[in-house]
Amino acid sequence: MISKRLVDAINDQINFELLSSYLYLSMSAFMEANDYPGAAHFMRKQAEEEVEHAMKFFKFLVEVGARVELKTIPGPEVEFPGYLDVFKMSLAHEKIVTSRIRDLYEIAKEEKDHAALSTLTWFIDEQTEEEENFTNIIARLEKFGGSPISIMMTDDKLGARE
Repeated sequence: MISKRLVDAINDQINFELLSSYLYLSMSAFMEANDYPGAAHFMRKQAEEEVEHAMKFFKFLVEVGARVELKTIPGPEVEFPGYLDVFKMSLAHEKIVTSRIRDLYEIAKEEKDHAALSTLTWFIDEQTEEEENFTNIIARLEKFGGSPISIMMTDDKLGARE
């Protein structure tokens, strides 16, 4: 039986994943408004992925007979300093997500909830990939000093995300 403490923490994470989706949608809108269609596409895909993460937690709670409790999601920022900054902010945000997932894992460990540990292991692996993706994008942009050509080449590459 899942503990109330873990249910509450997972419900908080569901809402944080949905907030993450809103943030990436807002970043997508910013990129569209600034004529960066590749980054806009990339961020929309990122937003969709965050909803999938929320639903994975949602499904887990349902499967273990716990109640999902959705809360109000505040509106995200709508203006960003620039192209590179969006990716730096995204990496910082993903590091927060990673920290939250690790905290959930520690709660599940304390509660000896093996089903939750299994699910959370998937999320830990996923967060490693998320951070790596943003780190690589930032490194690519910084390598060429954020020049207009490097931004355009990166934008084209980001537009190919499936």
